Amino acid sequence: MLPDKLREIIDWLSDGARSAPTPSRMMAECCERLVAAGLPLYRVGIFIRTLHPEIFGRNFIWRPETGVVLSSVDFDIQEAPEFLSSPLALVFREGVEVRSRLHEPSTTPFPFFDDMRAEGVTDYIAIPLTFVDNMLHASSWTTKQPGGFTEEQLAALKTVLPTLARLIEVIGIRRVTVTLLDTYVGNRAGGRILGGQIRRGHTETMRAAIWLSDLRGFTALSDRLPPESVVEILNRYFDCQVPAILKHGGEVLKFMGDGLLAVFPIAEDDADRSTVCGHALEATREASAAVEALRWSDAAGAEERFRFGLALHVGKVLYGNIGGGNRLDFTCIGPAVNLAARLEKIAGKLHRTVVASATFADATTTDWTDLGEFPIAGFAKAERVYGLADEGATPES
Repeated sequence: MLPDKLREIIDWLSDGARSAPTPSRMMAECCERLVAAGLPLYRVGIFIRTLHPEIFGRNFIWRPETGVVLSSVDFDIQEAPEFLSSPLALVFREGVEVRSRLHEPSTTPFPFFDDMRAEGVTDYIAIPLTFVDNMLHASSWTTKQPGGFTEEQLAALKTVLPTLARLIEVIGIRRVTVTLLDTYVGNRAGGRILGGQIRRGHTETMRAAIWLSDLRGFTALSDRLPPESVVEILNRYFDCQVPAILKHGGEVLKFMGDGLLAVFPIAEDDADRSTVCGHALEATREASAAVEALRWSDAAGAEERFRFGLALHVGKVLYGNIGGGNRLDFTCIGPAVNLAARLEKIAGKLHRTVVASATFADATTTDWTDLGEFPIAGFAKAERVYGLADEGATPES
């Protein structure tokens, strides 16, 4: 090993690996630098647990010929036989190093080692990466060097690891922050908060197609079923809408009990209004079909079917931080949001699933049925309301 090169790597990591703009590039460049310093690496794995509602962790696997391959695993991995019979399971469970000289016949019989031997690997070591909160993560290092790693090479590797772990932790904290913001307030709001828009009253005006939906009969449902069942139903009900909204360029801003508020941003000059409203309408049809197909059965076998109401409108909304003291909410308000809420109530009275304002209906090429003009509480003038031409009134539940 070259001591000067090793010192350069540690300094580079300590300075934030600024020449590598992404985690994958940082990992690749770090391995390349270690090889240049004299460490004969063949395959390197970094395994990081994460704080995400669906993802248990991420794997960064580096090889000289392929660079870094990134993958993620869900929570089922904890019970998967291939993981439980792997050396990494031991690292995560006990926080210990696992070293195996694969060219020696007495190697610990992990099935994974057979694959490594087939690739010509002679030595394997898995080393815990411990973050400041004592959460365990893991790294694995292999070589094809005859005889395996030397003690000098392993000592050099372990000299670099603490600094590498700190940088991975910093990158991980930022990723977790972004993930949590995206999960709880949405991508657009999360980006603004992370960008520094954190003060009360820090708002901006945005033109958008507004989506406001509500589950019909939710109060009676909540009274009739156990709370655990209601939560499960709500999650499945929102699963009918959220993927469609995200797929077509919308952003979910808020869940309000059984209500959902989303926006589809429109350019300030209104040039893409027709396109955006068309995307919102595509999401509407997909969500409506999904809710229509949703079924839920209780312990006695009684089947529940569901209906929802959805109002679509276009207008300017005030988008930003609203709240009291140090408890803020990043959301949108304004007359356009209020009108959408009133329209959703009208949808219920007319036994319609989808209704739209004249502003939204005029922006699309879809056939609409004029449902009439209705006075809107809190608004000076009545609003003409439209329903989808291919949708009739639904019977009351």
